[in-house]
Amino acid sequence: MTEVSTTDVAVIGAGPAGLLAAEVIAKGGARVTVYDAMPSAGRKLLMAGRGGLNLTHSEALPAFLARYGAAAPKLAAAIEAFDPMALRTWAERLGQPTFVGSSGRVFPQAFKASPMLRAWLRRLGDSGVQLALRHYWTGWDGEGRLLFETPDGPRTVEARATVLALGGASWPRLGSDGAWVETLAAKRIAIAPLRPANCGFTVAWSEIFRDRFEGQPLKGVALSFGPKVVRGEAMITRSGIEGGGIYALSAGLREAVMAEGEATLQVALRPEIQVAELVAKLALPRGKQSLSTFLRKALHLSPLAIGLLQEAAIADGASLATLSPASLAGLINAVPVKLNGVAPIARAISSAGGIAFDELDEAFMLRRMPGVFAAGEMLDWEAPTGGYLLQASFATGAAAGRGVLKWLEP
Repeated sequence: MTEVSTTDVAVIGAGPAGLLAAEVIAKGGARVTVYDAMPSAGRKLLMAGRGGLNLTHSEALPAFLARYGAAAPKLAAAIEAFDPMALRTWAERLGQPTFVGSSGRVFPQAFKASPMLRAWLRRLGDSGVQLALRHYWTGWDGEGRLLFETPDGPRTVEARATVLALGGASWPRLGSDGAWVETLAAKRIAIAPLRPANCGFTVAWSEIFRDRFEGQPLKGVALSFGPKVVRGEAMITRSGIEGGGIYALSAGLREAVMAEGEATLQVALRPEIQVAELVAKLALPRGKQSLSTFLRKALHLSPLAIGLLQEAAIADGASLATLSPASLAGLINAVPVKLNGVAPIARAISSAGGIAFDELDEAFMLRRMPGVFAAGEMLDWEAPTGGYLLQASFATGAAAGRGVLKWLEP
């Protein structure tokens, strides 16, 4: 027999967007239950904080909003209402003061996500928010009630309002599997296809290069695609390339690969040295040194950087040893790396696509489904790493929470 229960507000998804929506709603006096398919809350938040929880960024708000590209006008009001300083204040009230790193990124002083999540869940519990875990949402019944599969069997929930905060489709083992797309599409909700964002790419490395350099980082390089140039790092994988510098270019690279089947990334190995200086250094006699030893000593190129040069030369049907100083200098700061595919969405940091903003009103309520709100990464936006992903998730969760309170007003 199916268990039937009631709540004022059902929040589906116990990530940053869902939990902040629940907090806002509970403060407004409504009874809130947060449902999640996982055995514990905030699993993707914990993953994001594994190397240091980058909550937000300290740059000026106009530049901050520009990071969201075409979605910026749709997100602006929510982020302005719960901006980076508001997020830092929120964290401090949890007993988790923050600091600004050298790159402008904002982190909790504890650096990790787990202390913040524990404090947050305690505060939510103190405000009356209930957690219903191992509840996998499957849609609505004919009377508009929520349907869940649980270890104890089917469960039906009747709620006065619902917040959907189910995430995108990256890292599905943490709970965001994108299965909601089919459920909402059946309700005629327009959804942009989910695509990898902040993702890696595949490259047809030679077997020698792949075996030798898999797992090694390219450091201090400049990466470019079209007019966009970023300084950062990249990591060689067995099947391609990933890392912070790649993620910053991934939106444009992804669209090019999906449209054309390939895209060429340019890598500057010594971006701080002008071409004329490179030519002068390369024109010096190398005596009995091998070319690799000469490049390592004269230009401080790592074995990986030299290997990458050799990959490019071989792909062009040439050999590094036959290149003139001028040609080699040009190659060093413009190594072409041909990307032939996008890494799977399951391995991406985040995902692009989702519910079209035209489907939402200004309160983040679905126009076709009164009383149903949506927030977080399941909306059609994307952003680079650096605190922008979490900021928009928190901000849209808060906006949906405010929208629910307004909806519940007598």
